[in-house]
Amino acid sequence: MKISASIIVRNEEDNIAALCESLDWADEIVIVDSDSTDHTVEIARRYTDRVFNRPFKGYKDKHQFADEQTTGDWIFWIDADERVTPELRAAIAALRDRDPQTLPAGFRIARQTLYQGRWIAHSGWYPDYQMRLYRKEFSYWGGVAPHETARVNGPIEILAGHLTHYTRRNLSEHHQVLDSYTTLAAEHLFEQGKRAHAIEIFTLPIAAFLRTYLLKQGFRDGMPGLIIAMFTAYSLFLKYAKLWERQRPESDQSNRDGAGDGNNDLREG
Repeated sequence: MKISASIIVRNEEDNIAALCESLDWADEIVIVDSDSTDHTVEIARRYTDRVFNRPFKGYKDKHQFADEQTTGDWIFWIDADERVTPELRAAIAALRDRDPQTLPAGFRIARQTLYQGRWIAHSGWYPDYQMRLYRKEFSYWGGVAPHETARVNGPIEILAGHLTHYTRRNLSEHHQVLDSYTTLAAEHLFEQGKRAHAIEIFTLPIAAFLRTYLLKQGFRDGMPGLIIAMFTAYSLFLKYAKLWERQRPESDQSNRDGAGDGNNDLREG
């Protein structure tokens, strides 16, 4: 059972060393960067010579490229801000003693997230099972951008232990990531022929807040739970508002751009 760790990064100099050190049990570490401007690549090469660069064309493309570079028959996918706990490491080690014929196509792993100084236990953020260990030959990437995930054709089991996720360091970073993700999501919806309506822009965020804060008991996570619920609602509002903006007639946008140019000329004059 040869396991290859698959990691995609960009400007992760603060995380990459600790991540690689938590993967010293893996048979191989493959890291795919996208033109980092910090010391990510330099640090990564201290731990593996399997470091590649891939211009960013979307998360699915980057993950697929990373998986293609692996040489193991199993892939363990992990993000730069995540770590393998001792319990998870022991559970993976135990798999090597199992009869290969009894192993499924993939394993889901629980993920525990630290947010605003608190380990989140509710809000839909825990146990947050993720497909992270899977047979390469049965795997593929699917889902809606930018949240594509690894998937497998075959049976799946739950693996003991969990990943720790050291997510957004502050609210500004959370907002920046959300802004980027909702742009990708809106573009994907537009390409799929979806269109936004006022009723969706109004009702979906409200429903998301109530679902996260009440049904998923975000209120039990204190102030971070309230912030998570608000960000969840805001992300839906932003995604559909951006879709609405994207679907406006080009002529309308051209008129606006033209008007803006004229105003700029008057100001410059």
